[in-house]
Amino acid sequence: MTITIKDLQVINTAPEGINLTVVKLITSEPGLYGLGCATFAYRPLAVTCYLEQYLKPLLLGRDVSAIEELWALMHQNAYWRNGAVENNAIAGVDLALWDIKGRQAGMPCYQLFGGAVRKGVPVYRHVDGSSVDEIVDQVQYYQSLGVRHLRVQAGGYGGGLDLNAPATAPRGSLPGIYLNSREYIRKTVDLFDKLRARLGFEMDFVHDVHERIAPSEALVLAKALEPYRLFFLEDLLPLDATEYLRQVKAQCSTPIAQGELFNNPLEYRHLIVERLIDFMRAHITQLGGITPARKLAIFCEQFGVRTAWHGPGDMSPIAHAANIHIDLAARNFGLQEWSGIEPPNFVIQELSHKKGALLEVFDGLPEFDNGYVYPNDRPGLGVEINEKEALKYPISNEVTTWTQTRRVDGSLVLP
Repeated sequence: MTITIKDLQVINTAPEGINLTVVKLITSEPGLYGLGCATFAYRPLAVTCYLEQYLKPLLLGRDVSAIEELWALMHQNAYWRNGAVENNAIAGVDLALWDIKGRQAGMPCYQLFGGAVRKGVPVYRHVDGSSVDEIVDQVQYYQSLGVRHLRVQAGGYGGGLDLNAPATAPRGSLPGIYLNSREYIRKTVDLFDKLRARLGFEMDFVHDVHERIAPSEALVLAKALEPYRLFFLEDLLPLDATEYLRQVKAQCSTPIAQGELFNNPLEYRHLIVERLIDFMRAHITQLGGITPARKLAIFCEQFGVRTAWHGPGDMSPIAHAANIHIDLAARNFGLQEWSGIEPPNFVIQELSHKKGALLEVFDGLPEFDNGYVYPNDRPGLGVEINEKEALKYPISNEVTTWTQTRRVDGSLVLP
């Protein structure tokens, strides 16, 4: 008997103060359902509307086993496609369908992807500080936890934190996060010079530019960081300037990771084929879920590009689990970003009460231990949601401020 989609429910919650959107697909088989992540933290109501008003009527009564068919149907049904709202909505359904298939099979999803090629997934954590001493202390703390890779920033992305216009900006300049790209480059190179002098080369460092400098400056930064042997330099250029990566790759050996904003294959296909990036950094729900992410990983493998999926705080534990399942089965996996979702004993010791709230809402989070993350081996993606607890943490619809980034002259620059 064919099992079909009986209902689609959207659960919005913000246990850490970050908007998370979860899709629950209920099937015609009693007790069988699946959970997916559709989080677009800065436009949650738009994704909710898309799911409830457009995808739900399209999917009701459809065969839950037809994942490829349903993904293609959702993708083409609106005619115009590949936008962030649509792709994240589709991802919520796609992850839930894979979760259902794993539950039906009685297997964790990585087994459905061909089985694990490694026992655990190495991850990198985040370090940020206002001084070298502060950053060194954090690095040594994470070393004590067995972490071997760290993303290091100084004063936020681009070095900008102040929401007020600086005194050097023109009169009447609007508030925003002001960025001085030349100062940022000088300070970043100096930071890694001092870190290597004090800590040596045992720890692998990552740095995230967040696309905030001009292409010519990007080349300067990448070349200047060569002596410090970064594991990779992340999002060096904005999407509309990735052609400049040809010049970067021709002139320096610093590994390049790109892609958390990718949502259209035309944005990244040439980067892979021409081997202009070393790591694929896509956000899997921004791509449309597990189905396109696995295809992308296999495509990257043919060209020697490794995966390093985006794993920030603004995605739910269900999406983090999906990252881990894909990582375990991917031969060309490189490194996984891990924003710090941990099992309860770790939260009590190391993290804030907000992390405890996350664990009240979500159960079955992948486990961090000694620099690696492991899935729980439950069927499907292995994560459950407590809907009653989720209601205690309503989402916010406030205006997003961190993306209001500006150059020193007050004009907007992409975040």
